[in-house]
Amino acid sequence: MKQLSLVICVYNEELNITPLSEQIKSALEGIDFEAIFVDDGSSDTTRQKIREINDERFLLLELKRNYGQSSALQAGIDQAEGEYVVLIDGDLQNDPADIPMMLKMAKEGDWDLVAGVRANRKDGAFLRKIPSKIANYIIRESTGIKMKDLGCTLKIFTKEAVKNINIYGELHRFIPALLALEGSTRMTQIDVNHRAREFGKSKYNLSRTTRVFSDLLLMLFFRKYMQRPMHFFGSLGIVTFGIGFLINAYLLILKVLGHDIWGKPILILGMLLVMGGIQFITIGIIAEMQMRTYFEAQQKKPFRVKKVSKTNTKN
Repeated sequence: MKQLSLVICVYNEELNITPLSEQIKSALEGIDFEAIFVDDGSSDTTRQKIREINDERFLLLELKRNYGQSSALQAGIDQAEGEYVVLIDGDLQNDPADIPMMLKMAKEGDWDLVAGVRANRKDGAFLRKIPSKIANYIIRESTGIKMKDLGCTLKIFTKEAVKNINIYGELHRFIPALLALEGSTRMTQIDVNHRAREFGKSKYNLSRTTRVFSDLLLMLFFRKYMQRPMHFFGSLGIVTFGIGFLINAYLLILKVLGHDIWGKPILILGMLLVMGGIQFITIGIIAEMQMRTYFEAQQKKPFRVKKVSKTNTKN
């Protein structure tokens, strides 16, 4: 088994491949590693540049089209065989020289995750720094994951921790939260070097903001109700149905007393709330059945055992 696996997602990074590979070889001298370049459907000469590295420790994993960073990361993680797995950007902004320090820290501290923090970030303030700080603050306060820089790709995991999560959609920003859901809670962070982009164009833009908040809502649901969706939908359904029932009961009393209730907006509201409540409860039942299928069909357990130890016994 390799000591270390690097997963490097690239998309149209032809000018960065050669210098990045040289920096990796220099930084990881003496470490048994493999570097997996995941080409996410590049339209330039990125794949050709990777093939020209001519080093058996470097692998090229080609995706059939551009699937996005989360899918590319998952493909690389599935391929990784190292005892520890490192995620690093392919744009030269992360410094491979930080990896040995992070690897040592992960081993000595028995951490599931050592995450990089871009202490002196070399990005534009308006388009990158300020939105990132706002997003990091909201995610920290919402999920309880106390990481300063959730957007920094440079992270090192134990193989056991990272292989237990599935990254899809655009959940790569929430990897620490996904780890926590699977019981990997030993996480720490350390300042790392961050460099200005020299070649190529950034793939980031402000249009991702709405996606981040959508994914945040999903993570909040996973964190609280993944194993018990009926508690969310059922509670919401009971409250909604109850309010609708009280409104309709009130209108029924008015009708019995001889008042005309036809055409009143409150009548429509009462009926909508009753039907909405029934639908929420139905969704909760269906979601609960799906969760049972998810765990039982894959023989998954809703818990993770850290270790089993024998107690001291007296003869």
